[in-house]
Amino acid sequence: MALGALALGPLGAMPAHAEPKKGGTLVYATLSGPGTLDPHVSSSAVELEVIHNVFEGLVALDNRNATRPMLASKATASADARTYTFELRRGVKFHTGEELTSADVKASLERYQRVSPNAGNLAGVERYETPDPYTFIIHLKEPNVVLLDVLKSPIFPFMILPASQKDKPARGIDVVGTGPFSLGEWVKDSHLVIKRFDGYVPDTSAPGRDGYAGRKTAYLDQVRYRFIPEATTRIAALQTGEVQLASSIPSELRERIEQRKELAVREVFPIGGTYVIVNSQYGLTANVLIRQAIAAAIDITEITDATGGVNKPNPWMSFPNTPYYLGESAPTPWYDVKSPAKAKELLKKAGYKNEKIIIETNSNYQWMRTTMLVVAEQLKRAGMNVDVKVVDWTTNAAHMQQGTGEWNLSTTLFGPDHILGPQQWRPMIYAFPSIKGNDALDAAYKEFFAAPDLEQRRAAWLKIQQQVLGNGYMIKIADSGRLSGYSKRLMGQSDYPGILQLWDVWLDPAG
Repeated sequence: MALGALALGPLGAMPAHAEPKKGGTLVYATLSGPGTLDPHVSSSAVELEVIHNVFEGLVALDNRNATRPMLASKATASADARTYTFELRRGVKFHTGEELTSADVKASLERYQRVSPNAGNLAGVERYETPDPYTFIIHLKEPNVVLLDVLKSPIFPFMILPASQKDKPARGIDVVGTGPFSLGEWVKDSHLVIKRFDGYVPDTSAPGRDGYAGRKTAYLDQVRYRFIPEATTRIAALQTGEVQLASSIPSELRERIEQRKELAVREVFPIGGTYVIVNSQYGLTANVLIRQAIAAAIDITEITDATGGVNKPNPWMSFPNTPYYLGESAPTPWYDVKSPAKAKELLKKAGYKNEKIIIETNSNYQWMRTTMLVVAEQLKRAGMNVDVKVVDWTTNAAHMQQGTGEWNLSTTLFGPDHILGPQQWRPMIYAFPSIKGNDALDAAYKEFFAAPDLEQRRAAWLKIQQQVLGNGYMIKIADSGRLSGYSKRLMGQSDYPGILQLWDVWLDPAG
């Protein structure tokens, strides 16, 4: 989703006796199709769960969320953190059969700087250098100690495309990568197929899978994504054997799966944090007092009770037990205030005259729709005139990512990038609420990227959250988990809580 909302693949332990089997088609029931498969502009789970199986980047997250080379065989930084050198793996092929070279890497990053909402993370680049076909060098204007953390981000991923795609517009690429699967048939609003790429060149330096990196082996002949918006229909398809994997199972329906001995449910927590997104460039919500009034009206418990699922309150934008989690007390006074009186006071100060506040949500994600219907009632209790519009998820996500459409409030889930830190948060922070002209936020991020040690970066992260949450650009709801259902025939699923990974997965013919 904003990921928008970023759903994780289910987890499953592989029986010790199970041996991988090549062949077969996995049918995966997901609630929506992708709006685009252009990795440089993608942050929605329904896009990324295809993209990460088709494309690869220079570096990637390993099982410990550390940086591991992927298309690069080696990545090194200079002592002053201003020069990064990447040695490319030789013989890597694109789906067209062409060999990957440093020219493709250079063209991809130049395109990324032109089209991606996350292009700001390359703003410090002075120039790129390609001294030979297998060496790529990034020269920076100033030190950046977290550049590799930025480049391994799974959201708005820095995937490498053929150099021929350099001048293609956003969302206008040919879907050609170096990943273990290539794009097959794609029928919008119906289904999408990816096929095993038999020319795939794995990273033989790794003994096996390792997060998004490591040695990848594609066993499945193909994977068919079926777009099924209704949860009950996805579950029914799982029960009849039409699909072997189903995403986004509501907690109140999990028993329908668990009562069948051949099926199972996986609960993953945390996968991200849920937020109300406030459009700071449209109508009433351009006013910070209106945004703060909305925040003051929000009752977190009422929302999580209504949506069900796996949720835990947390006022911060980072998870507990991660380097950028800053403690128990909230960074601003607006978390879970649930005060219609305070909201009315702020509305009066803002000069609110019963103008309409537009909530946009979607017909695909039940928890999103429920969240915004509850929020609508909370705002009405605070004296706001509210109109709720329901669109499809692709439209809803595009409006938030691109700052388009006519809306004041929406909701999404961000993750798992924010487990890693503020560098992954940056594109979402600016793009989704359409933040522009906030000098204090810009300065805090500049401090963050220049800070030589963790404590200084943590201090800058506090300032960033105080701007984002304190000014009501985004309103944190809770940290969330998700449920997925699957057939026990589906073997070799990854224990890494990332976006759906289809390499090293197979179907047991005896199941």
